[in-house]
Amino acid sequence: MKRRSLIKGLAAALPAALLSKGVAAETIYSILADGESVARGPFNPTWESLKQYKVPEWYQNAKFGIWAHWGPQCQPERGDWYARGMYQEGSGQNKFHVEKYGHPSKFGFKDVIHEWKAEQWEPDTLLELYKRAGAQYFVALANHHDNFDNYNSKYQSWNSTKLGPKKDLIGGWAKAARKHGLRFGVSVHAAHAWSWLEPAQLSDKNGAMAGIPYDGMLTKKEGKGTWWEGLDPQELYAQNHALSEKADNPNTIHSQWNWGNGVTVPDRDYIEKFYNRTADLINKYEPDLLYFDDTALPLSQISDVGLRIAAHFYNKNIKVNKGSLEAVLNGKILDEEQRKCMVWDIERGQSNRIEPFVWQTDTCIGSWHYDRRIYDRKGYKTAKTVIHTLADVVSKNGNLLLSVPLRGDGSIDSEERIVVEGVADWMAINKECIFDTRPWKIFGEGPAIAAAAPLSAQGFNEGRGKPFGAEDIRFTVKGDTIYAIPLGWPETGKVIIKSLSAGNANYPGIIQRVELLGSGEALIFERTSEGLSVKLPGSRPKNDFAYALKIS
Repeated sequence: MKRRSLIKGLAAALPAALLSKGVAAETIYSILADGESVARGPFNPTWESLKQYKVPEWYQNAKFGIWAHWGPQCQPERGDWYARGMYQEGSGQNKFHVEKYGHPSKFGFKDVIHEWKAEQWEPDTLLELYKRAGAQYFVALANHHDNFDNYNSKYQSWNSTKLGPKKDLIGGWAKAARKHGLRFGVSVHAAHAWSWLEPAQLSDKNGAMAGIPYDGMLTKKEGKGTWWEGLDPQELYAQNHALSEKADNPNTIHSQWNWGNGVTVPDRDYIEKFYNRTADLINKYEPDLLYFDDTALPLSQISDVGLRIAAHFYNKNIKVNKGSLEAVLNGKILDEEQRKCMVWDIERGQSNRIEPFVWQTDTCIGSWHYDRRIYDRKGYKTAKTVIHTLADVVSKNGNLLLSVPLRGDGSIDSEERIVVEGVADWMAINKECIFDTRPWKIFGEGPAIAAAAPLSAQGFNEGRGKPFGAEDIRFTVKGDTIYAIPLGWPETGKVIIKSLSAGNANYPGIIQRVELLGSGEALIFERTSEGLSVKLPGSRPKNDFAYALKIS
């Protein structure tokens, strides 16, 4: 036992430079009695080793995925970051929580979990709908910043098989996705629970409950006679540490996201537990895609744990796929070198150029965690907005991962279904111009390009530019065929594609045929110095907010 303790202490202190040396370091980790072993393979936990990575063809062809960003924070149906906002005195979520559940000193996030039953969750039915809408891959939330695991977690007692729904949610999603032929992914956000849940340590400054601590510092011994007797709240809240600087300011979390600017840094036990939880997730469910809600990799500014997970994920995936690497790893705010190692994800935003490496934008038709108020005011993104985003992203060598928020009970509401059905109707006619395509020489033309907003932090330029219209066109290509996707139907009944003008260097060859996808009929066209002028049919297709011209 002393030898194992010594090895465990040594292993915890090993830097990435030593781990990258291969078998000796792997052996140290693999003999740990209470940890997940590191898969052997060509990848070592260094950025230099991860540069061997090549984006798999399935992902390059897929273009469109749907995400269930769903967990216990959806139960109150009051929007994103509820498990943090409920502890922020005077915030909308705090006022809602006090009115609905009671003061967070008496009814905390642990108790919200207890209320969550997911009684209407039907993954097979949802995946059938999402496949019809064109999704080629599906991603499920494995855990959020709230630190609750939505799977049969070996290392986190606060998980969905023991509490709340008492179901293996990731297992159910994985089975349904694979049944319907979709690649399966998981998103992991729990690296930030340490600082993100710090408001649970606080107390009201005003009113009748001033000075009474919220439940964030409760321990196992205080659970006697409660529903959570035998559980340790600190395993969920992870608050047995000093508060970060300005922890009572709700906005400080953003400046401290990368573990600087006065944040209290997680201890080694927290970091190693995060590794084991994530490696366990990979080993149990063998996902094709792993999404991290972090700058580059989790905790990468203070430890090697993210690099170790990345190497393990790639090596494990190679083993599962009998020598072929089919894995996709998403991370945010990647530098040029890191984009060679994994797939860059842009949150709620789009690149303004054709990227040399395949990338992804993730966005949501509403709030990340379900918000009933968006349904009430019919405030979701429309199918038009989704398709415009998809066409723009694909033209620039990207994929779109779209979150469709689930209610606490596991269902989607009627307004969300209208959006998904609208996407399905468009895909039934136009999917040829999206799937299995590649970018053309230029991504597009039109007035919206000049007004495009720059990226900010993780992305966040969505909807900040000029809205797309009939003069905005996006291009994709498949073999010798070019697809032009105008993002609106012209009132004149004629579309002019300037980038395909006579003598244009982008396409010096002869255009022999132009057809509207879904009709199969050749259209009348003329190629002049102004552009390729195409006369559209007299009757508009359904969902004419975007359509595709097949040019050969």
